Amino acid sequence: MSDQPYQGPYQGGPYEGYDPYQQQHQQQHQHQPDRQSWPGYGHQYAQQPEPGYDPQLTQQWQGQTWETQTHASVQTPAPQPYDGQYQHQQQYAAAPQPQPHPAPAAAPAPDAVPESEPEYGPATLAGNARITDAQRARLEGRSPIIEPGMQPALLTALLGLLLAAAAPVASYALLAPLVVLQGVTAAGWFRLNGMWPARQGIALAFLGGLTADAAVLAAGRDHAPAAILGPLGVWVLLALVLQLRSHASPDERMYGLMATVVSSALSVLATGYLGADAHAVSVGAAAVAVAVLARALPLPTPASVVVSLLAAAGAGIAVGGMTGMGAKGALLGAAAGVCALVGHRVASYDYPSRFVHFTAGVALPLSAAAPVVWVLGRALG
Repeated sequence: MSDQPYQGPYQGGPYEGYDPYQQQHQQQHQHQPDRQSWPGYGHQYAQQPEPGYDPQLTQQWQGQTWETQTHASVQTPAPQPYDGQYQHQQQYAAAPQPQPHPAPAAAPAPDAVPESEPEYGPATLAGNARITDAQRARLEGRSPIIEPGMQPALLTALLGLLLAAAAPVASYALLAPLVVLQGVTAAGWFRLNGMWPARQGIALAFLGGLTADAAVLAAGRDHAPAAILGPLGVWVLLALVLQLRSHASPDERMYGLMATVVSSALSVLATGYLGADAHAVSVGAAAVAVAVLARALPLPTPASVVVSLLAAAGAGIAVGGMTGMGAKGALLGAAAGVCALVGHRVASYDYPSRFVHFTAGVALPLSAAAPVVWVLGRALG
């Protein structure tokens, strides 16, 4: 390559001096009239050419635009000679507006389209509160009670049989199913009351149950009443202090206080299985398992309740005969069956969710029967 600067177009060849922009400029100057020969063109315009728009130097689009089937091409008029009045810009004819496409034959006419009804009612000062499923059921004359069903009953029976089998072995063997029962009780009670997530309340109630378990194991079964009632009082006071420090409204604080106290009480009182006599635990847990299974059978409610109580008493007699309690086991079994039906009924209240059925529906029958097993077991033993 040469170091000489570029000197213009190639000279001497067959394409000598080809410059399309130069040719276009020359053609435009050939057609451009002399401004000085125009009438009224003064000395000012002769010395200072107009820097604005020049229609002669404007590139003209000669092709068709897009959508040539629906839009007409834009025609640009040729430059007109000067008519004695200088104009800065040429006027172009307005392009024709595209016509709308005809509606398909299957589409209904606008007048034939039905108007949609409003989805919400008119606004009010008090708001539009949502009606709950339980309230809707009451308005329609239906019962707002949904029972847990057979699957939660099977889980309750399994947990009850584990308690009944582990009680005669050792206290520490009974501790494993008991801890599961206390955790499910704490979570199920908060969810049953519509408080979810309530991690702090659930953890507090579960910790109360663990504290009671440790106290009973440390003090022994003979000192079980003091070992259970002591943590229960401490946890009620602790729940009261925590709710007083809350920034919620007074009604919400009272509601949270009651839920925390009841959940803690149920978890702590479930420790009664650990403090009761081993044979009484076996009789009571087995009676609860049989009563819940009988209650889940597809029978009318009155007949189902009667069958459940009879089954609980029968399980008490059977297990009592194996443990040496004899006929006393029937009374203990029937009492445990009554508590189990109460817990089952509470877990069925007010359209509970599936989570409630598999937590409160599983744990409440056994947790509610724990104090009766503890008290009657000591009285009958």
